[in-house]
Amino acid sequence: MIGRLRIAVMLALVVAVTPGAILLQMAVLRTRLMHPGTLPRLWHRFALRLLGIRVHVEGVPAAGRPLLIVANHVSWSDICVLGSLGAFSFVAKADMAAWPVFGLLARLQRSVFVERERTRASHLQARELGDRLGAGEALVLFAEGTTYDGNAVGPFKSTLFGAAQAALAGQPGLETVHVQPVSIAYTRLHGMPMGRFHRTHAAWIGDMDLVPHIGGLLREGGMDVEVRFGDPIPFNRGSNRKEIARLTEAEVRRSMSLSLRRPRPSSAR
Repeated sequence: MIGRLRIAVMLALVVAVTPGAILLQMAVLRTRLMHPGTLPRLWHRFALRLLGIRVHVEGVPAAGRPLLIVANHVSWSDICVLGSLGAFSFVAKADMAAWPVFGLLARLQRSVFVERERTRASHLQARELGDRLGAGEALVLFAEGTTYDGNAVGPFKSTLFGAAQAALAGQPGLETVHVQPVSIAYTRLHGMPMGRFHRTHAAWIGDMDLVPHIGGLLREGGMDVEVRFGDPIPFNRGSNRKEIARLTEAEVRRSMSLSLRRPRPSSAR
């Protein structure tokens, strides 16, 4: 009964706040009255409070631009977690653009939609990402191409690292794209360290339905997540995208393992 009441209250707050935020963000994108990343960042912080997710951060987003943030992927909530920490846009799967509500929110955050399965189109998609990077933006790439169970990092796909090459090719005066490894680890539930089994509570994997998963997180609440920003890896004109992908994957795996072995105490950010 208490769980249902909690969900009802949280959903009422979302319905009360989100439509106004959507209209305001539409106006911002048309008029540039403020930075287009400001409102999404505030909305993500609001969503995390509703979900009861506490974020612990080590390191900072790199100041240099263009910036390609490369992270592991556990759940849809990763977007709220990272989105609350900076004015970032996300690289998202193409089918997300058609999702009710969530697709609209992703478009308003200026997400770039790609079809990862279309290998023949990968060059064009990397070029589109490269144009955004070349304009000095910060993009978030979940390089595994799918979600994992929160216990391990999957192999990084190097194809979309070609966006850094495309940015350099499209901007003759640009010398470096900053590639920053970032790990996301869900570490505690109601203050208690999660084991391998409990970490799947946060994970949204494969064909899991989104709405029941959101309901489960709303009902349970009280979860801690650690985000570790690593040192940026310079991607220069002579860099190899496969080697940069390998280095980035190794750093994300190392820092995620640290978070899981020694989770920080449960307290607000």
